[in-house]
Amino acid sequence: MASSNGADEAALERSYRVLQPVDAATAERILKETKRILDQHDVVFFLRQGTCLGAIRDNGFITWDDDLDLGSVIGLHGFTEKSIDPVVTALRANGYFVKVDLYDHYVSVTTMKASLRTDWACYKILDDSIFHFPGTRIPVRLLTQLKEIDFIGEKFLVPNPPEEYLQFKYGPDWMTPKETGYEKDILQMIPPAPIPGRPGRLRQFLGKHILPWRACGIRVLDLEGEPVSGADVVVPGLGRFSTNNQGYTKFYLPGEEWYSLVISYGNHEELLYMETLAPGGSYVYRPDRSVASGRLCALSTE
Repeated sequence: MASSNGADEAALERSYRVLQPVDAATAERILKETKRILDQHDVVFFLRQGTCLGAIRDNGFITWDDDLDLGSVIGLHGFTEKSIDPVVTALRANGYFVKVDLYDHYVSVTTMKASLRTDWACYKILDDSIFHFPGTRIPVRLLTQLKEIDFIGEKFLVPNPPEEYLQFKYGPDWMTPKETGYEKDILQMIPPAPIPGRPGRLRQFLGKHILPWRACGIRVLDLEGEPVSGADVVVPGLGRFSTNNQGYTKFYLPGEEWYSLVISYGNHEELLYMETLAPGGSYVYRPDRSVASGRLCALSTE
């Protein structure tokens, strides 16, 4: 059962499956409250992704955005992994539901309050870069000397220069508002080959054949429910894979996480921007005649 203030795990799961645009007044209140808690614990953070884009481009929250995005970098500005726990405790004491996940490239601290999700990503530095979901490389040099801006009546920090950061994240057309289609712009800039911290070809081979329980399987079906042979399954930042005669492909996953996928065969292509995949999991892709793009959590378990 969801709590009355939208601060529980059910509200969090619902936020991933039903995109609800932020209410500007609620977003302002939650962002200021979260800032107060982070400031009290001397945590340096910056606005990132859609929150940064709205602040720089529109001087406001993007009307169709569904969450708040904050970031800190482990190893910069005195911030360490040990800095996270006191903040989590304080957030919970202030009525937030908090979920902490450890990933290859960052520690994810996701909060819910007033039915609004805030994603605070605590990034690890790899090859002088951090990596935004779903694998976008951001040079650390943009985060060492953060820029202070005025936003919603307070001072916030953003990558410096923010315009270069936003181009890395959203592409050269970042100034053009896009309620849909921006996901494709992002994925086109991410190589299909493994990014640092992800298993390479040798590890993929060993993982599938020596540690098969760590392999993730996806079966691709067509509109008639028939298996598709030779379908292309691209997981940006991880690799490109092809289905066999039964429509299956398998690949090694570093861990349970959110991933993006591009599935194509013949004249069909669909981008699935947010899908949860787990090692050992088996999933089925079924296209939908009525929906050409924008589906969330579209894969079903087999």
